[in-house]
Amino acid sequence: MTRTHQHTSHQGEKAHHLDHGHGGQAEILDLDAEVLAEHVASITAWLPLTGEPRQIVDLGCGTGAGTFALLERFPDAHVTAVDTSAGHLQLLREKACARGAEDRVRTVQADLDAHHWPDLGTPDLVWASASMHHMARPDRALANVHDLLSHDGLFAVVELAGFPRFLPAGAPEGRPGLEERAHAATDSFHAEHVPHRGADWGPLLTAAGFTVTDRRAISVDIQGERSETIGRYAHGTLQRIRGVAAPVLSPEDLIALDELLDTGSLNSVLHRDDLAVRTERTVWAARRQRRA
Repeated sequence: MTRTHQHTSHQGEKAHHLDHGHGGQAEILDLDAEVLAEHVASITAWLPLTGEPRQIVDLGCGTGAGTFALLERFPDAHVTAVDTSAGHLQLLREKACARGAEDRVRTVQADLDAHHWPDLGTPDLVWASASMHHMARPDRALANVHDLLSHDGLFAVVELAGFPRFLPAGAPEGRPGLEERAHAATDSFHAEHVPHRGADWGPLLTAAGFTVTDRRAISVDIQGERSETIGRYAHGTLQRIRGVAAPVLSPEDLIALDELLDTGSLNSVLHRDDLAVRTERTVWAARRQRRA
């Protein structure tokens, strides 16, 4: 069973290494886009726009999951894709060329924590999926978006509750609850290092001069059914979680987690046929207000 969802994209190297680690993070972003493509499309179709946007800015675009979903949804639009990671932007440009969309995409490498942003045009739609929580000064970033948008432009903010869950209840055998304990360790870590992750952006948007016109809570439950892609997605995600959770987990839990990550083990997530992708997101749609 599948319920509606939205993807994750990222601001890149400004984020903590668990979300944006070198070596393999681009692959995780691509897997996320592949697994959740249907749900990305459902969110872009839901956006409460007053007209077809012609100029779009994708803040924290990562390798382009949101960029290409927006290009597909709005065939007359051009997207300015912004990220701190030169590597992610290069991959995005290569994808745009492969899709014949290079004339509809402009990439901008920028530090979105900077006081002054580069010229990003006057977009009708700004899209920020799982990127706002990485800002050191989200209030300043929100003010920049407010000033950036066209009159009556729409700002779509997507926030995640945490990393996806993959294992069924009672797994792995002998260490039930391992995945939740590992997630609890990373949640504690993020509470200190990425304090805005999971934030309620509604009041922050209002304080920045936006009117929140819609809010949508989204759940996903995608059954793996021997999906190789979901197996690789689970493997990459759990590998990153291990990097933070290892010092907190018991030796027994760590052994069980390593078995899930061992590509040669029959219990590896790469070989399991009982995986699912379960996650939650919240989406806010907000319009700019004229400041006095």
